[in-house]
Amino acid sequence: MKKTIILSLIVIVVGSFVACNKNKRFEVPGSVPKIEMKVIRFDKDFLKLDTNKIDAGIKELYRRYPDFMSIYTGDILGVDPHDTAQVSDLVLGFLSDTVFKSVNEKALAVFADESPFEQQLSAAFTKLHYYFPEIKIPEIYFFVSGFNRSLLFDNKMIGVGTDMFLGVDYPRYQSFTYQYLINNMHPESITPSVMKGWLYNNFPYVPAEERLLENMLYRGKIMFLLSVLMPDETPDLLMGYEKNQWEWSRKYEKQIWETIIDRNDLFTSDLMLIKKYIDEAPFTATVSQESPGRLGVWLGWQIVQSYMDKHPEVTLRALMLDNNYKQIFDKSGYQP
Repeated sequence: MKKTIILSLIVIVVGSFVACNKNKRFEVPGSVPKIEMKVIRFDKDFLKLDTNKIDAGIKELYRRYPDFMSIYTGDILGVDPHDTAQVSDLVLGFLSDTVFKSVNEKALAVFADESPFEQQLSAAFTKLHYYFPEIKIPEIYFFVSGFNRSLLFDNKMIGVGTDMFLGVDYPRYQSFTYQYLINNMHPESITPSVMKGWLYNNFPYVPAEERLLENMLYRGKIMFLLSVLMPDETPDLLMGYEKNQWEWSRKYEKQIWETIIDRNDLFTSDLMLIKKYIDEAPFTATVSQESPGRLGVWLGWQIVQSYMDKHPEVTLRALMLDNNYKQIFDKSGYQP
């Protein structure tokens, strides 16, 4: 009995030591200057516009936020940014709409304090800048979208549509989108979504061949890097899964992999089939109606994790710049 207890303790200690070293592999030295991220509250200035002086208010927004207003009017309002008369009309209608008045008030209440997001973003971008100093640090804007867009990107800024992150129980979401999408419409998913989007923007997909394998491992690399940048977050949150979806994927990992192999899908170049594995969906149709969607992305992450575990000499830069996905797969030794 004593031997069993001692053996169990040794396993626990060794396991803890390995996990500790694994976590420390990509730690940033404490002496590294911290990137201080600030959220620009365009949403507050936009929502306090005086509807009786809308033209003057719009003019002031253009003066204070020239770059973001151009993106906002083009991508959210869908009009020429130079057509200020039409912009004023659309904004006036939006601010006067009784439904969106309620939505916008809710958004301001939920996101009254931006400091938690600033802290998370500062930690993640500090790490990103340490490993990839050539990547620009974006400005972060909060805006309201009229249930139009979660995120806006260009090469120097990211906009967060706060009305798209009001919580999974927010009743108005049920009327315009699917439940599997609502599962990610909560405040905690903002920072992972922002970081994931910025990584996709800065590490473009450059495959040697357009196959499921390349698509899986490219997205797996993004997810692995995201997990390095946000090590304190749970993997299900980073993946955009509910906890039970992550647990299902873990439980049936071997069967998921066998299904892909048995169907000869790993090296398929059929784009419609590839989409079934990597696109947002209520489930991964090729695997099971009980499964979560995007299992190709999830599996790609597991393969990249296996590759990095087996090759501690590989740096983050080497990983992200390596587009030989077949070689990464071969060297991963992945065996669920």
